[in-house]
Amino acid sequence: MSRFVDRVVIHVSAGNGGNGCASVHREKFKPLGGPDGGNGGNGGDVVLAVDSGVHTLLDFHFRPHARASNGRQGQGSNRDGAAGEPLELRVPDGTVVLTEDGEVLADLTGNGTRFVAARGGRGGLGNAALASKARKAPGFALLGEPGEARDLVLELRSVADVGLVGFPSAGKSSLISVLSSARPKIAEYPFTTLVPNLGVVTAGELTYTIADVPGLIPGASQGKGLGLDFLRHIERCSVLVHVVDCATYEPDRDPLSDVDALEAELARYTPGLGGSLASRPRVIVLNKVDVPDARELADLVEPDLSARGLPVFTVSTASREGLRELSFALAKVVEEDRAARPPLDASRIVLRPPAVDEAGFTVVEDPEEPGAFIVRGERPERWVRQTAFGNNEAVGYLADRLARLGVEQALAEAGAKTGCPVTIGDVTFDWEPSTPAGVAVQFQERGDDPRLDRDARVGAAERKAAKRARRESPSDPASTEQSS
Repeated sequence: MSRFVDRVVIHVSAGNGGNGCASVHREKFKPLGGPDGGNGGNGGDVVLAVDSGVHTLLDFHFRPHARASNGRQGQGSNRDGAAGEPLELRVPDGTVVLTEDGEVLADLTGNGTRFVAARGGRGGLGNAALASKARKAPGFALLGEPGEARDLVLELRSVADVGLVGFPSAGKSSLISVLSSARPKIAEYPFTTLVPNLGVVTAGELTYTIADVPGLIPGASQGKGLGLDFLRHIERCSVLVHVVDCATYEPDRDPLSDVDALEAELARYTPGLGGSLASRPRVIVLNKVDVPDARELADLVEPDLSARGLPVFTVSTASREGLRELSFALAKVVEEDRAARPPLDASRIVLRPPAVDEAGFTVVEDPEEPGAFIVRGERPERWVRQTAFGNNEAVGYLADRLARLGVEQALAEAGAKTGCPVTIGDVTFDWEPSTPAGVAVQFQERGDDPRLDRDARVGAAERKAAKRARRESPSDPASTEQSS
């Protein structure tokens, strides 16, 4: 037996970016060939795409984890790493993407609509791309960024023009079966409909869709009787049809009280996509008038309902009485709603550029540690993730970038002193003001930066002297003759 799943939680992870390559071109008679390390490939994205052939979120119920492929590392001879393949997840039309806190990220309607659920990490630059006047032969490359990982909630909210609402056993399934070609389950007991049913209705030259949701009961807007799970399927509807059972034998129910109870639930329910269900056009359908007592009751309450300004139709799904008039009346309301909606322009792109004076980062004092500071911003945090802290030259390059961005000046203005802890992303270090940005630095050795701590510079000088001594000692002709 097939299952209908309309709400799932998925865990998506985009691919990581590949690391850049630090390489030097080596060729005979060309000892100084220059840097030729290629860039790392970008990680693959995780994309949600609407597919008209998908009608449920069942696949994500059994496979909630999705991960795109990583980018490949760059190589020498200016060879860039391959980009990771994007992962496309197919979702049904009407899928809403939310965060775990309930914030709506995307409303996917229309076949082919796409949404990037998780972006792949950027590939790191190789040393060929990092070469400049200050660093003619960089001895380092940037690391790839990790891909984005998110937990998302997918909710299916049916795309229908007309929504049928009513108490259990009011005849909603029978009504959709005679108005359209839908074949829902119909039985003589309450809560026969366990999942929403969709049907297509043709009235003259207009075609519209109609949705039948499971029966509502008092308290449905607060979640009683799975009301919240099914009320969201009528959020997109242009018109709501109250299907009222005029042949009920329950002593505490009558058509007027049923309509009042349904109106109260619609007024209390807050749709996640905005707008109020109580403000939608509504039509009253007095059903089962083929029963003599039901017809008398329908004739009795029809004037009271019409006095409220609600269109009223008396129908019988058994004898097909009043169905043609109802079908064309609903088509007219749907056509008016479609004409009132603004036309969608798929080519329109909304750009929100940052302010001219926006620095792109903030510097705040750590509330848990007086005298410590936290730097927040997309670019500083990304640069820290791309830095290989085991390479002194890469650390110096990071210092240059932060200084050019204005981080050091902002720290000084915030009251930072030499040696105070500064946190950027996941890295905490003792702040040491570096040389001004843009000043060319002459490196003593590949992969080394003389602006770093003194011990590192002394160690580099000692290694260089030992290397020079080893190179000169075997070539001393005097020592060679004495030994012979």
